[in-house]
Amino acid sequence: MRLVGRRRVRIVTERMVLRPPVHADFRAWTALRRDSEGFLKPWEPAWAPDHLSRKAFANRVYWANRAVAQGSALPLFLLRADDEVLLGAITLDNIRRGPAQDGTLGYWVGAPFARQGYMREAIAATVHHAFTRLDLSRIQAACLPENTASRGVLEKTGFKYEGVAQSYLQIAGRWRNHVLYANLRADRRGRTEAR
Repeated sequence: MRLVGRRRVRIVTERMVLRPPVHADFRAWTALRRDSEGFLKPWEPAWAPDHLSRKAFANRVYWANRAVAQGSALPLFLLRADDEVLLGAITLDNIRRGPAQDGTLGYWVGAPFARQGYMREAIAATVHHAFTRLDLSRIQAACLPENTASRGVLEKTGFKYEGVAQSYLQIAGRWRNHVLYANLRADRRGRTEAR
């Protein structure tokens, strides 16, 4: 993995380029989200009626640019290096400085690209960037207890189970408990198993 450029964030992995979204991504993003709707919706907050609209996507791009400039989040699209096909997205959000030095990880992958190791590669690269370039100390992530794919990718990338948060997020319109994971830059906890 290497970082290219100083102003524009671009993380290059073995098979992908991770970079913030741009307006030209609209059609690819909309097509992938629409084609993956049944695969994604059980794990995500309810989609707004205009979720796939050009205006909503433009707002997403503006937010991403602002967040990167302010250092409050790092929203990245996953593009396959060979052909620049959009695979999904990963966001390091809620970046806190000062005594906390932490952030929260969220991600999704399109249905055609699931279980091919792309998200594992993206998480590893993003966490490495967060620890080495952003000087964060802790990255946390949460997922639904029954989301075994998400739990597995977190555990394979060094995240350790920390517990359960009651009514953590509204998913598909209902308040749902989530299992919490964390990855620490200087982790001395040893392996922890989910209960």
